Amino acid sequence: MVSLTDVQYSNSRIASALSPGLVAVFVGATSGVGETSLKQFAKHARQPRVYFVGRSQEAGERIAAECKALNSEGMYTFIKADTSLICTVDDVCRDIKSKEKAVNLMFLSTGSLISKETSEGLQFSSALITYSRNRFIINLLPLLGQATGLRRVITAFAAGKEGPINVNDFQAWKVPALSVRGHASSLVTLSLEALAKKAPDVTFIHDFPGPVKSNFLRGGQGAAIFVLNGVFKVLSPMMTFYSNQECGERHLFLATSARYPAGSNGDVTSGVPLLGEVAVARGTDGKVGSGVYSVDLAGESSGPKVEKLLASFREERVVEKFWKHTEEEYRRISGREAA
Repeated sequence: MVSLTDVQYSNSRIASALSPGLVAVFVGATSGVGETSLKQFAKHARQPRVYFVGRSQEAGERIAAECKALNSEGMYTFIKADTSLICTVDDVCRDIKSKEKAVNLMFLSTGSLISKETSEGLQFSSALITYSRNRFIINLLPLLGQATGLRRVITAFAAGKEGPINVNDFQAWKVPALSVRGHASSLVTLSLEALAKKAPDVTFIHDFPGPVKSNFLRGGQGAAIFVLNGVFKVLSPMMTFYSNQECGERHLFLATSARYPAGSNGDVTSGVPLLGEVAVARGTDGKVGSGVYSVDLAGESSGPKVEKLLASFREERVVEKFWKHTEEEYRRISGREAA
């Protein structure tokens, strides 16, 4: 486990170790993990340029003002958007690409437990957790490749909780409720492995934030949502929630530390140099520093059980099957594989 002291010391060196003017894109940043991580980035980076995407204009304006108070030298641009829609994701990415030539960091934390169909014909929860996040990454991958220094993608969901995948139901329309998290978590990790093949000089991290309070059920209706809200009210007093500040600090460490280098050219793009006993992490393939990481919020890589499961998916070519399906859905919706 990476201690909080080590995390805080690494973060305190971001301003001196990394270049000024880092460009970051935060998707799902108007509450929960995204919001607290954005604020920590704003606090520690020098002259950052941040684009953050969310649904609430009121929250966006509040967060932009709070970030400005933390670091007046930064630029914080809120983009209101429904990121469950692929065509909307494309519009957001075109807007960012019209303003920036390079992006150093992408942080994605959109998600929902609500099961319904989007206007584009995708399962809502799957659209947010896999299809939309992947579309953002694909669209902005050329800008990540143009960045000097840090090049990193963080996607916060359920790393370490990977489970069986139903290859006949990638969107999880009929996957049992108790199996959905494992199914989706595996698809998130495998997606990053597929993307890393396209951009080996970019670091890709799937992490598990732990029980952090957010708006995961916002907008839901019906008996199932009523029951889930009741369950959370009962269980919350028995759960240990990370403080918002610690959650943000640990995610900033994931986003900037050299503990997680890219698979290729990692020395150049790896981030804040390591000190003390903190070592380079093991990737999803079991190799140290291999570029794609599945980690818990303590910064530790998922164990042999997850590595074995992922290896079986590779042998069965599940990555290729899911990516082919994903590209087919993108073409059906937008007429193209990327914006």
